Amino acid sequence: MELKFRVSGRIAKPVAEVFEAVVDPAKLSRYFTTGGAKGRMETGATVMWSFHDFPGEFPVRIVDVVQNEKVVFQWEANEGPEAGPPYDTTVTMQFEPLEDGRTLVTIAEEGWRETPAGLKASYGNCEGWMQALCAMKAWLEHGINLREGMFK
Repeated sequence: MELKFRVSGRIAKPVAEVFEAVVDPAKLSRYFTTGGAKGRMETGATVMWSFHDFPGEFPVRIVDVVQNEKVVFQWEANEGPEAGPPYDTTVTMQFEPLEDGRTLVTIAEEGWRETPAGLKASYGNCEGWMQALCAMKAWLEHGINLREGMFK
């Protein structure tokens, strides 16, 4: 069984504003990367993300960026050191403008090993990406940072 998932949500802001909230490190740090983000997400770049719930900086390798449409990146699967040699999963974020002015954001991730550790890691990331969508919505629509103080 291939381990992958997709989550989505609608944000009551134009697609350009939602897209910028992801690719701009200063904006991403306001609601998602609780430890901060360094580097703008552009095709071929490697940016660094940090989270209070997973201390330390994580390299995020940007595979493809299409302005106001999608961001594709790879990062290391979080299975723990006992799971074997490290490997990457692929995340695809898509941004679709809706007729009512809102934006549909869809986040898919795939590429885990088909092992109990891979399954557990995929569930953890699925939970995390849904939380990221909720945090993005709260911040963009209401200026509220849902993750502040949650993990530290």
